[in-house]
Amino acid sequence: MTDLFEQTERSVTHLELRDTYGTSHPDFQDWADEVPIADISGRGRLDAWNSLARFHVARGVVFRRARVISVPPSDYIRFEHAITPCSNLAGGEQIRWLERPKARDVPVPPCDFWQFDDHLVCWVYQSGHGEKAGYDLSEDAAEAKLCSAAFEAVWERATDHQEFVLPA
Repeated sequence: MTDLFEQTERSVTHLELRDTYGTSHPDFQDWADEVPIADISGRGRLDAWNSLARFHVARGVVFRRARVISVPPSDYIRFEHAITPCSNLAGGEQIRWLERPKARDVPVPPCDFWQFDDHLVCWVYQSGHGEKAGYDLSEDAAEAKLCSAAFEAVWERATDHQEFVLPA
């Protein structure tokens, strides 16, 4: 999938709609075992993503990620919120959060997606337990329009990570 980032000229958006992702991942397991975020981020597992994002941000590609979350949030979302400064912001991404009740009237597709330059869509699938289950690429204009509209509607309502307080 890294070639998709290389082909991108202007923007990458990513909409996350799930409350749980990859709970078998060592970083989440460490956090669940109460390992401090500084120790988790210091292990180097985030370096590849941060380097990739930083490289493309430096050449002018804007990375925006919006997360729609349930209230109260899942343990995974608590972990994700805690590690975002090390895993996303450090790479130059812009991150916003939106509580699901505030998104109830936003038409969104039923699965997560990445969108590149507002036209190429990478649909991302996870298992019921949040583990990776594949992806599909689409250049269908109607799907691209749906994704652009959904992302922008969520982004407009969402709160920047620096200002967002995770609900109890």
